[in-house]
Amino acid sequence: HVRSRRQRQMCIRDSRYEAGVITGKGVSWGGSQARTEATGYGTVFFTEEMLKARGDSLEGKRVVVSGAGNVAIYAVEKAQQLGATVVAVSDSGGFVVDEAGIDLDLLKDVKEVRRARLTDYADERSGATHVSTDERASIWDVACDVALPCATQNELDQNHAQALIKNGVRLVAEGANMPCTPQAITAFREAGVLFAPGKASNAGGVATSGLEMQQNASRESWAFGATEERLREIMIDIHDQCARKAEEFGRPGDYVTGANLAGFMKVADAMVSLGVI
Repeated sequence: HVRSRRQRQMCIRDSRYEAGVITGKGVSWGGSQARTEATGYGTVFFTEEMLKARGDSLEGKRVVVSGAGNVAIYAVEKAQQLGATVVAVSDSGGFVVDEAGIDLDLLKDVKEVRRARLTDYADERSGATHVSTDERASIWDVACDVALPCATQNELDQNHAQALIKNGVRLVAEGANMPCTPQAITAFREAGVLFAPGKASNAGGVATSGLEMQQNASRESWAFGATEERLREIMIDIHDQCARKAEEFGRPGDYVTGANLAGFMKVADAMVSLGVI
């Protein structure tokens, strides 16, 4: 394409570098610290707020986390930091049960460094048991107080939900994108199990992308702890918005209703403000 000299000059004049346009950048070129950890951390922050609203906490809770990628690994990390015992994780080959609590360093070494399977974890961890997918068992058969599905879409169905309910689960929070089927969600709600939908509890990654743009716009470089604290505050606010809307519309403790209403009303208010009727 042939352009005039003036057109070329205008292109050069108008071109500019915007560090905040693309998120998920490397830390050395404008990325945000804690981005890798954000979704898993955010899910656990939301979970902790759900328990706090009932005078409880993750301290001493028995937790099962599906998956072994970024979301799952850092959900395990934050849950352990808050005093929970994570007893099971999974990958496509099956799941590991470690009653002493998942060895996070070993898990990170197996999955992040070696890129290996959880069979390696079980081989190297005394007391850990690996259950293969060929055995037609599910990680959701493992008894727990808190279940965090952090692997993939539709991984937790109605039968899994019933198994968790039978074994005494008290809270389920989605870390992955839509990991629970609609039937599973209905089963949890009917049984009185606290349930956090991914549109709320899964928001940590998107929130940290927003923090990255804020950091870029201010030409600052935030430390890991500062970013994590901002993330925690955002997740607390999302929790509180969901809880308030559920209470306001006569469904206290129903985070599905609360999240739906909070999201819908935010969009509706924006549309009205912009003159869309």
